Amino acid sequence: MRRFNRTKIIATVGPASNTYSKIVQLMEAGVDVFRLNFSHGTHAEHEKVIRYIQRANKKYKVQVGILADLQGPKIRVGEVEKGTTLAKGDVITITNKECVSNNKMLYINYEALPQEVEVGQKILLDDGKIELEVQSTNGEDTLQAIVLHGGILTSRKGVNLPNARLSVPAVTEKDKRDLEFALRMKANWIAVSFVRSAEDIAEVRKYIPDRDAVKVIAKIEKPEALDHINEIISEADAIMIARGDLGVEVPMEKMPIIQKSIVRRCITASKPVVIATQIMDSMVNQARPTRAEVNDVANDMIDGADALLLSNETSVGRHPVLVVQTLEKIMKYVESKEVVYNKNLIPQRTSKTFLSDAVCYNACKIAEEVGAAAIVGMTRSGYTAFMLSSYRPHAKIMIFTDNKDLLNILSLSWGVSAFYYNKFKSTDSTISDVIDILKKNDFVKPGDIVVNTGTMPLHKRGRTNMLKVTVVE
Repeated sequence: MRRFNRTKIIATVGPASNTYSKIVQLMEAGVDVFRLNFSHGTHAEHEKVIRYIQRANKKYKVQVGILADLQGPKIRVGEVEKGTTLAKGDVITITNKECVSNNKMLYINYEALPQEVEVGQKILLDDGKIELEVQSTNGEDTLQAIVLHGGILTSRKGVNLPNARLSVPAVTEKDKRDLEFALRMKANWIAVSFVRSAEDIAEVRKYIPDRDAVKVIAKIEKPEALDHINEIISEADAIMIARGDLGVEVPMEKMPIIQKSIVRRCITASKPVVIATQIMDSMVNQARPTRAEVNDVANDMIDGADALLLSNETSVGRHPVLVVQTLEKIMKYVESKEVVYNKNLIPQRTSKTFLSDAVCYNACKIAEEVGAAAIVGMTRSGYTAFMLSSYRPHAKIMIFTDNKDLLNILSLSWGVSAFYYNKFKSTDSTISDVIDILKKNDFVKPGDIVVNTGTMPLHKRGRTNMLKVTVVE
């Protein structure tokens, strides 16, 4: 199951992929992280999948990560009568009182909606396929809206309210229950949906006792998040550009530049960045992607994404394994080209970790100059791994840690392979030991050049402050 693609693959588990055999096949195809979507499924169903992943990790001696994606304050329509069609020009009453909806009355599960929308604002249903405009509201329990663009509406479709300032909580009661379950099941990453500010991430952290054991991803889905993107990147451990909801709520022509800007900011901050939604969407039903999807994947990699996330393609699609194999094939070719490497990142003197940042920067620079086969780092928090990764070097990034939780966490980070190691002694003996481990496992061979980073004195386990170049004997 060993693979050396730098860009990582995240696959969502669903009815098309939730058996042990499918999990193993997807691992073999190249999945680095499995996403569990808590908008769907029960804890019992998710637990079964997590047990499968943990069992396969142990059997095949790999570190495939687990990402628990919290639903967040998702606004949806309720049950809808079969065959309901909203036609252009129809005037429909929207209520916060639960009922079965039709083309006259529509229930939306957000109680404060009549108070928080204004006349003239848009309401988008089913990823923007249906567009309504608010005409009036009683400020209590109903509002009137006219259909601008109609279509067939089915039950529990998502609702987007572009530019509306909503008072929904960052963490719902369901999210708290799901988070407690995910932590108990040893998930490696927690994705927080509909983040609007850094405070939303801080709120989730209150429920996470150990920051070294599980990391937090901020999903960028709301226009408000773009106003606070630097603070969100600083507070979160990683960022996910969720192009579904975000692409509905901001003008579509702005999305490519928004994506590139966020990716660049994440690389500069040494934070992993995931690009999600419609990566290979046509392969939900077809056996081949469109040319536009292939170009999109390549451009995501060229921009500098750490990982690409497959949603419907692997959760409910007809060809989950083939999708991953196809994505892997595209990645392998693109990564054979210079354009994905060396993002010209330089350490910032204003950084609190400037000296360590400079060591990592020079490790990557020297590795490039001497054609090193690997850059080896030691870490407990993951800092060294994320920093080395952000420079996007040609050399493989080999990280050794005695933090077992970190092994699976780093499966999401660009170019990083992680190994458990707890025999930290003197710096020289540890460097010699880890190179022997890499050599025995055919990661390096005699004559290869390895650039080592670490801490001196080793026993203090401080910030990275040492760099050494070694020729494998």
